[in-house]
Amino acid sequence: MKLPHLLLAVLITAIWGINFSVIKLGLHAIDPFILAGIRFTLCALPALFFIRRPDMPWRYLISYGLIFGIGLWGVVNLGIKTGLSAGIASLLLQFSAFFTLLLGGWVFRERLSRYQIAGCLLACAGLLSIFFITDGSVTFSGMLLVLAGALAWSVANIINKRAGTKQVFAFLVWSSAFAPVPLFLLDGLVNGTRGYQALFSHLDTRALLSILFQVYPNTLFGYWVWNWLLKHYPVSTVAPLSLLVPVFGILGSVAIFGETVSAQKIVALLLIVAGLAVGLYGARVARLIGVRSG
Repeated sequence: MKLPHLLLAVLITAIWGINFSVIKLGLHAIDPFILAGIRFTLCALPALFFIRRPDMPWRYLISYGLIFGIGLWGVVNLGIKTGLSAGIASLLLQFSAFFTLLLGGWVFRERLSRYQIAGCLLACAGLLSIFFITDGSVTFSGMLLVLAGALAWSVANIINKRAGTKQVFAFLVWSSAFAPVPLFLLDGLVNGTRGYQALFSHLDTRALLSILFQVYPNTLFGYWVWNWLLKHYPVSTVAPLSLLVPVFGILGSVAIFGETVSAQKIVALLLIVAGLAVGLYGARVARLIGVRSG
C-alpha cells in the first residue's frame, strides 16, 4: 500500500475510534435514540435527492437501515449512556467480527477454522477480564447493550453480503433513510416528550459538533474512503488496519474524558485484539510462513 493511502487508512481508524468519545459528548444533551435518529437523517438527506437508488430489492435497503441504525448505533448509544466508557465500548464492539464468523458459518455453511476458534477463545478471555474492572468505566448493562450492538452489526454485514452491491455509498445513503423515523418513535415510546424537550433546551455547540462529526467524517467520509481502499488493495492489506479502532477508541477516551488505563484494560485490549488477529488472519499468516519456510 502506498504511504499516502496507508496514512489515510490509519486516519479512518482514528476517526472511527474517536467517534465513541464524540458520541459520549453528544449524549450529555441528546437522548441515545434521538442522537442516532439525527445522525441517520443527515446521512440520508440531502444526499438522497442527488444519488440514484442502488439496483437491488427494497428489502435489503430497509432491513440494513433498520438493523444498522437501531440495532447497532441506537443500542450502542444507549450502552454508552449507561456509563460505559467510550474506550471499553469501542473494544467490545469488535466482537462483531466473531459474531459475523458464527452467523456466516450458519447462513453460508462456512466451517470455522481452528484459528477462528482459538481467536474466539482469546477474545472471550479478554471479555471476561473486563468484568473485573472496578474503576467506574464499566457497567454490566452497558456491556450487554454494546455486545447486542455488535451482534446487530454482524447481522447487517450478512445483509450487506447478501445484497452484493458495488454501489456502497448509495447503499449507505438510501438505507440510512429507514432508520430515523423508527428511532424517533422509539424514543417517544420510551421517554415520552422529555427527550425532545431536552433536545431543544440543552442543545449546545458540543452536541452539534458531535452530530456533525458522526455524520460526515465518521459515516459518510469514513465508509466511502474505506471501501475505496478495499477496491484498490487486497482485503488482506486493508482489513487488518481495523484492529487499530479500539486502540484509538481508548486513546480518545483518555484524551477527552481522562479515562484511566489500568493493567486490566491493557490485558483486555491485548487479548481481544490478539483474538481478532488470530481469528481473522491466523490461517493466512500460517500459509505465508509455510510458503517461506518451504
